[in-house]
Amino acid sequence: MGKALDGVRILDMTHVQSGPTCTQILAWFGADVIKVELPGRGDITRGQLRDKPNVDSLYFTMLNCNKRSITLNTKSQKGKEIFRKLIKACDVMVENFAPGALDRQGFTWEVIRDLNPRMIYASVKGFGPGPYEDCKVYENVAQCTGGAASTTGFDDGPPLVTGAQIGDSGTGIHLVAGILAALFQREKTGKGQRVTCAMQDTVLNLCRVKLRDQQRLAAGPLMEYPQYPNGVFGAAVPRAGNASGGGQPGWAVRTKGGGPNDYIYVIIQPPGWEHLMKLCGRPELITDPEWATPEKRLPKLKKCFEIIEQWTMTLDKLEVMRKLNEFDVPCGPILDMREIAAEQSLRATGTVVEVNHPKRGKFLTVGNPIKLSDSPTEVKTSPLLGEHTDEILKSIVGWSDTEIAAARNEDAI
Repeated sequence: MGKALDGVRILDMTHVQSGPTCTQILAWFGADVIKVELPGRGDITRGQLRDKPNVDSLYFTMLNCNKRSITLNTKSQKGKEIFRKLIKACDVMVENFAPGALDRQGFTWEVIRDLNPRMIYASVKGFGPGPYEDCKVYENVAQCTGGAASTTGFDDGPPLVTGAQIGDSGTGIHLVAGILAALFQREKTGKGQRVTCAMQDTVLNLCRVKLRDQQRLAAGPLMEYPQYPNGVFGAAVPRAGNASGGGQPGWAVRTKGGGPNDYIYVIIQPPGWEHLMKLCGRPELITDPEWATPEKRLPKLKKCFEIIEQWTMTLDKLEVMRKLNEFDVPCGPILDMREIAAEQSLRATGTVVEVNHPKRGKFLTVGNPIKLSDSPTEVKTSPLLGEHTDEILKSIVGWSDTEIAAARNEDAI
């Protein structure tokens, strides 16, 4: 069976996380992703956070599956020559360098477009145009400048960053959407274009409900927030702890076991109130006029979840989930990474995949979260540094063994 992006060739100039997230998804969809790396070192993450000596780190292997690797020194003359040929032969180029890095090497958008008018040139940047566009950004910087940190955590504590990589991986996934849209438009226009995605913009896009709430503040207190009714609302959206952020109240309550993740998140919808109170042994609250409606419960949400927690603490989190699911009460156990890694249903769907690496052996990685019925993903191991250099130079650049050897002698590859 063919793949969705069969025949699409990606020139992958990315490193670390945001860019490789994007190009790995494109590779999973069937694109030929050529990862360009510095000779002798490669992507810096190959050596970061190693759990085994002298092999590629999990940081690298989990972000670079299904790609081919070529080593190339684009600062050398011979390297520039190869790079120009690759630009002409590829459909998409993706980069996440610091601002202006490729421009300083002579590869501006105008130069790239002249070499290949069909090229889609996609970039991850920290900030969009404005006073901060030349600033370097990492994951947590993006979370802090995009609105996530100021709205994450509890009201009496400092701003917090989330464990989910919404700045890096989140931006990479957004960039995939831009690239696919540009490829589709190219079918009609025959022309490539620039695609840019700023990390601050992505985080804000994922925090849109908080921008919603910032505007709602003008109309009065946010009644679904834990600060209501006794707390103080300031000029900006406060941190809301584990409040749901939607129209239905939710909270993480403790379960039997007492461990750091022995919790379950429970949402109180109007149809679920009766079932919850029966399970909790408080059937009188089903019809009590002070508890029977969402409006009456809003000022007492803390007490509502205390009642629910008294029951959930008698069962483990998976037992609670089973009982609540019988009545369509939305809930989710707090699963730690050990539990997720062992979850067989995630293995069955290809969401968690075991991959065999030629040097480090078997390792677990995430699979493609986007499932296409006619383009199934087969996760293949990440490439060794420069593993495909000769192959790419012969098949795409059209060089002979003699030319390749000369480039290697000049430290161009």
